[in-house]
Amino acid sequence: MHKDELIQLHQMLFDVKSYLESINPNLRFSQYAALKITPNQQHKSKMEHKYAIFVLGTEIANAMKDIDYTSSSRISARMKELADKAFKEMDYS
Repeated sequence: MHKDELIQLHQMLFDVKSYLESINPNLRFSQYAALKITPNQQHKSKMEHKYAIFVLGTEIANAMKDIDYTSSSRISARMKELADKAFKEMDYS
């Protein structure tokens, strides 16, 4: 995926996060917030956006466990695997 496509996906997931927070103010996306990266920060690297997407996807899936536990659990576990893989691929040199 190209960087601009990742940023668009990041924005879509960010919008889902915002919607979920609007219907449930008790939701906290603490792992995502700790990254301090938003879709608007286009200067961030492609890998940083990719990692943010997977972390946010994991937290969205966790937030949806109340609706559909089995599917959300599998999605959450897979997104976490992908986030871990993306984190390992990031270059901190």
